Amino acid sequence: MTEHIVVQDREELIYLLCEAAEFEHTVMCSYLYAQWTLKRETAEGVTAEELAAIERWRRSLAQVALEEMLHLSLVNNLLAAIGAAPHLWRPAFPVRPGHFPADVVMDLSPFGEAALDHFMFIERPENIRIADGAGFEHASHYRRLARPDMLAPSPQDYGTQGHLYHGALQGLLRLAEQLGEERVFVGHGQAQVGTEEFGLPGLFRITDLASAKRAVEQIVLQGEGAPAHREDSHFARFSAIRRELAELRAARPGFEPARPVVRNPLLGGALFHDGVPIVEPLATKVVDLANSIYALMIRVLSQVFAPAPLPQPLRVALATSSSMLMSVMGRVAEVATRLPADPARPGLTAAPNFELPGSSGQLVQQCAARILGERSAELGRAARQLAGTVPLAGVADDLDALALRFEDLHQRFETPLGAAVERVARVDSSPAAAGPPPAEPSAGPPRPPAAPYAPEAVSTPAITIRFDGHRCIHARHCVLDAPTAFIANSTRGSWLHPETVSVEQCVRVAHNCPSGAISYERHDGGPQETAPAVNVLRVRENGPYAVHAQIESPDGGAFRATLCRCGKSKRKPYCDGRSHATSGFAASGEPATLRTEPLAERAGPLRIDPQPNGPLQLSGNVEILAGTGRVVLRTQSARLCRCGASGNKPFCDGSHARVGFRSDE
Repeated sequence: MTEHIVVQDREELIYLLCEAAEFEHTVMCSYLYAQWTLKRETAEGVTAEELAAIERWRRSLAQVALEEMLHLSLVNNLLAAIGAAPHLWRPAFPVRPGHFPADVVMDLSPFGEAALDHFMFIERPENIRIADGAGFEHASHYRRLARPDMLAPSPQDYGTQGHLYHGALQGLLRLAEQLGEERVFVGHGQAQVGTEEFGLPGLFRITDLASAKRAVEQIVLQGEGAPAHREDSHFARFSAIRRELAELRAARPGFEPARPVVRNPLLGGALFHDGVPIVEPLATKVVDLANSIYALMIRVLSQVFAPAPLPQPLRVALATSSSMLMSVMGRVAEVATRLPADPARPGLTAAPNFELPGSSGQLVQQCAARILGERSAELGRAARQLAGTVPLAGVADDLDALALRFEDLHQRFETPLGAAVERVARVDSSPAAAGPPPAEPSAGPPRPPAAPYAPEAVSTPAITIRFDGHRCIHARHCVLDAPTAFIANSTRGSWLHPETVSVEQCVRVAHNCPSGAISYERHDGGPQETAPAVNVLRVRENGPYAVHAQIESPDGGAFRATLCRCGKSKRKPYCDGRSHATSGFAASGEPATLRTEPLAERAGPLRIDPQPNGPLQLSGNVEILAGTGRVVLRTQSARLCRCGASGNKPFCDGSHARVGFRSDE
């Protein structure tokens, strides 16, 4: 493909970036679909060795889909940076000829050789020529030529994603030369998303040409892996999966990693689209529920990407809700792929087709959360009715919980916002008429009262030592570092005797306590414990998360904590010091390093909210470290597994619902 992409003005650049957003959104759905079709257990006709490979492929596909969400977010940040609205719409599957270039065929196919070949074709570097997958015919050989003679933007041809993005970047550079960089980047930063909203490594706000170039190169390199070969690029990952699949097929020709899911499922007799109708009544209801959850998620994302400035806690809460909806949809999709699609097509099963109503989009912010809650409650009722027939583990409960969360967001943020708007509307030119400024919305959810802990406390004139047995995971540090002050197996009342050692030794022991069970208050004028300069969370091998930060949690504040990640602790959310060992929990303390950007601020409050029967939600600056101290991720938002079952540890992948995890804090 040698044609140059022509960008004459801002309108044409916006048009091109909107097509890029649709491309990323569409291909992300294709990868998720293939992932959902993979088998889950040996009872489905695979060996233990084959199932282990399938699980690796599932994790790889999930990671690629997550990175496509990163690309979609960066494209929308680019749109916001040049003053445009977000674009989250995408065409229906299978995508009809003309919407994308003739070489871009997009549909929903189950996992297999043809799908992997197709994914490699989509992600191929600009200088590589390979054939598309079998069955992905390029029947239409049209060309979409630029029309520089016209004022209206026109669709243009591109051979690869790299061609598309580099064309957009060249147009951005030309526009900056014509207008000046400051006239091109006119969008405000609050219309963009960062790691505060989504814990996606590599997500950042775009403010100038330098950051725009960085975003484009990240998208291209993460997908194609060009110009230098990269083992973790999408193209390389799909190539590796394709090779391993071929090896397993050669070892056992009957190996089939995917369920017999239909290609391009259709619901409701969609006109002018080729595909397989889902007509079995139960499958129809399950697929309809999954599609409706997806549409609700897009509604929520539209509010997260809202061009109007919103309170940061509201954006973060909406972003977290969208992630929860994606997890819920995945569980419903898992059920759909086990249900027959059509009695007339025996052996074929159903799947969601990401049906997106044309009416999807942003809502009026003063009532958006309430409307989102209303829809969540409706879907929760539908899921509860279906749960008597199909195993929708926790789906109704999660949707009901989201409905309550959305209503809470409405009360906390939208009600004050509406009052402020009405007040501004009544204000005339007289300063006296303006009245006092509207109250700022609450910075976070109302804190539950602190748990009624009664830590043991012993004081001397110089210091008070407190011991919280609920947090303690072991007494190794204290009884070894100060055996006279902390007497193990004491039979003479309190085991705390700070009077036997110096104040500095008591302080040192407290600082070495990873769980925060030992704390102190000095009375001698010496320094009290302060928050660390860098918030860190360490992933312990076969054990808990060890946090050292300015922690804010429903239990109150602290500087140190050890949090359960095996799912078995009797003191959730804290580790109880033994359950991970007695249950045989095995999880690496050395997860893979993720590409990440340095944090502008490395300290400050770190909010840790255990989600009911779900993950740990982190909000605030934090560096997640491997047990050896290596940085895994620097972020301002993350969802950490605490059920012990995630295939993407330490991060949540929605497995808590599949395994029936119950937190019971």
